Amino acid sequence: MHMARVNDLQIHYTLTGPEDGTPVVFANSLGTDLRLWDPVLPLLPEGLRILRFDKRGHGLSDAPRAPYSMGALITDIERLMDHLGLRDAIFVGLSIGGMIAQGLAAKRLDLVRAMVLSNTAARIGTREMWAERIAMVEAGGPEAILDGTMQRWFSQPFHDHPDFPGWRNMFLRTPPQGWTGCAAAIAGTDFISSTSGLRLPTLAIAGDKDGSTPPDLVFETAGLIPGAQTALIRGAGHLPCVEKPEDYARILTGFLKAQGA
Repeated sequence: MHMARVNDLQIHYTLTGPEDGTPVVFANSLGTDLRLWDPVLPLLPEGLRILRFDKRGHGLSDAPRAPYSMGALITDIERLMDHLGLRDAIFVGLSIGGMIAQGLAAKRLDLVRAMVLSNTAARIGTREMWAERIAMVEAGGPEAILDGTMQRWFSQPFHDHPDFPGWRNMFLRTPPQGWTGCAAAIAGTDFISSTSGLRLPTLAIAGDKDGSTPPDLVFETAGLIPGAQTALIRGAGHLPCVEKPEDYARILTGFLKAQGA
């Protein structure tokens, strides 16, 4: 367990691998913590310098009062990477983590030399949709939106998987202010213009059963970046790194190797 004070918050992170390894940063989705990547990491090549972190309001990081801005979330990881001396990283972001990746790349290209946009988009949902969900969580906690979230997150067969209750519990234990704070950040974000100006190696990954960011939406965002690659994982929802870790690791490894990792 490691904690760093950034933006007047305590941010929880893990940093593993050799100091001279290729830096790879993983940013998780709304309602999950850095354990989201546990199924995939053992399947990746050795020698990577891997940073994972709990964004504000999640995991062991501080959960300040909502709402949060996307700019604050981006600055959190920017300052954490500066604190740790990480540069020229390959940034892997899923859902809101992919939005953070886009924003950080637009702001600090010295920190991000390539990115993986997994199950994400330049703009996700509408302000009205997010306002409705935020109101539900404010009134009844994450449990108020649990069933719908699990349907969007996972393909139906995975609901019978022995690991499913653990991911369900992770979502339920997200602090309400952490969920609503980050949801407000998503609601207020439209990166279509800034992402269309990015020029860096990019891979977009989608799950064909994803009810939160369907493949068309993910690949539409990839189309904003010249030369971006796309990959579709079949039989997976919003968290393909959980449902199909072997497929996810194979695709990610190919991209990492192409970047010289």
